Amino acid sequence: MARPLRIDVEDGWYHITARGIERRAIFHEERYYTHFLELLEELTGRFSIGVHAYVMMDNHYHLLLQSPRANVSAAMQWLNVSYSAWFNAKRNRVGHVFQGRFNSRLIDGNGSWVLQASVYVHLNPVRVSALGLNKQRNQAERKGLKEPAREEIRQRLDTLNRYPWSSYRAYAGYSGKPKWLQTEAILARSGGKARYRKYVQLHVTRGEDPEQYERLKDKLIIGGTTFVEKMKKRIGRVTKEQPERKLLDRRVPLDEVVRIVEKEKGEKWDAFRDRHGDWGMGLVLYLARKCSGCTLREIGDWLGGVDYKTVSKTVERFGGRLQDDKKLAKIAGACLGQMSNVET
Repeated sequence: MARPLRIDVEDGWYHITARGIERRAIFHEERYYTHFLELLEELTGRFSIGVHAYVMMDNHYHLLLQSPRANVSAAMQWLNVSYSAWFNAKRNRVGHVFQGRFNSRLIDGNGSWVLQASVYVHLNPVRVSALGLNKQRNQAERKGLKEPAREEIRQRLDTLNRYPWSSYRAYAGYSGKPKWLQTEAILARSGGKARYRKYVQLHVTRGEDPEQYERLKDKLIIGGTTFVEKMKKRIGRVTKEQPERKLLDRRVPLDEVVRIVEKEKGEKWDAFRDRHGDWGMGLVLYLARKCSGCTLREIGDWLGGVDYKTVSKTVERFGGRLQDDKKLAKIAGACLGQMSNVET
């Protein structure tokens, strides 16, 4: 069986996942969770790794890391071996604890990529069938085909806000953060704790996939075109021993966002971009924010110098409008479907 390809780069951002062997539980009670957190703290000092987000579920975990010394592979090997040794001693057992090696996805540190990854990580406790947020239900709600009940939304938010084994509570301002957890970089991208909290909760109440991250989560590299091309050169050609070299992705360029909206709307961008109250402008900005990987400021600059706060408010208002306007939600869903097939 081929070993998963690793790309260690200086100051690289990584979405790391590892699952228990045969999907067995790796965290059985509170002490298991707290020991893993102790190891994370040690990892930050031992390897100079920045831990930006985490979540521990019963049989797997997700981490969002930054590796200034290009040593994330060594750090993760140490973490999993250390936890496995402790786990086996605790339960008087021998053998593997994790299902193979950890999975690693290199993420573009520019734009909104890491913000989107953090949202995906933090939504794990609520993305379950019991709360109506499995993959199929997400798609139905995003397209306006299914609307969650008020009680269902309340349960989702309550589960998200109370879940103790995630960094979300520190990001949302519901609890203090450990000294080793780095929240500043991602909060700067979201505009602070209040905006981050609202941004995450919108995905819960609408049942949306965080920036279509579900579509990207199996990719080896996630980022903008320049970043992906640069990393592809570092990887080299695809080989049979390392087939994952084919798993590369990048986001939809802004001009392609406009072209898709023009097609769906049946009208040219120049005709509706400055028309007061026209939903076309809101849809373009909403999709640009979701699918281009650009920051609010970059989108504003692309529009000709529009303040990023104005862009943010427009995107926020349009997202709220989609909850009430099923016809518009269907149009937005159709555009997102087209973007998933764009080759960039």
